[in-house]
Amino acid sequence: MIEIKGLHKSYHMGSNSLHVLKGINFNVKEGELVAIMGSSGSGKSTLLNILGMLDSLDEGEYILDGVPIKNLNETKAANYRNKFLGFIFQSFNLINYKSAWENVALPLYYQGVNRKERKERAVKHLASVGLEPWIDHLPSELSGGQKQRVAIARALAAEPKVMLADEPTGALDSKTSYEVMDLIQKINDQGKTILVVTHEDDIAQMCKRVVHLKDGLIVEDTLVNQVRASEHV
Repeated sequence: MIEIKGLHKSYHMGSNSLHVLKGINFNVKEGELVAIMGSSGSGKSTLLNILGMLDSLDEGEYILDGVPIKNLNETKAANYRNKFLGFIFQSFNLINYKSAWENVALPLYYQGVNRKERKERAVKHLASVGLEPWIDHLPSELSGGQKQRVAIARALAAEPKVMLADEPTGALDSKTSYEVMDLIQKINDQGKTILVVTHEDDIAQMCKRVVHLKDGLIVEDTLVNQVRASEHV
């Protein structure tokens, strides 16, 4: 599903250059649930941004579902993101003046789906994350855990090949974090490929594989005995 070969990325600041990713090789098969860990500055956010087509690589190859991702202009990158990827962010990134269902329907709007079908699909995905009674609520009327569920429903709305979750539990307490991970595990159980960037060990252990980055390189890549979040909710 994801193939990364010899990935390098540097950032130039004035006369200085910061070499963030230093030749990463990384494959993810369809249906995996992978945690990406590393301290601040290890390169995990840069890697996620490249996987999410929010940033471009300097050297190497990135192949997503058989499609080489390279030399994309912003329009093509946006089209590919909408086709292939669903995003979940630590800060939820919901639009405050739009209801839960309108937030979930946004990717469908960009895909040109008509309003009636957008609402039907958005409501279906909100129901799947346990939020059907809240479809008309604004983000300000929802708890942190409910906001993240809306964000997960939005990530699912366009039926992406891969979901990218950037610190999805970072703004939540432990109980709510485990509820969100329970939901992510259930989505993965249905065959969805999911990558989770986290700095929390207990969250990483709820994935099936843990990849550790340090100083721009993968230093460890191990399969783990997955801890089911439902046992801790």
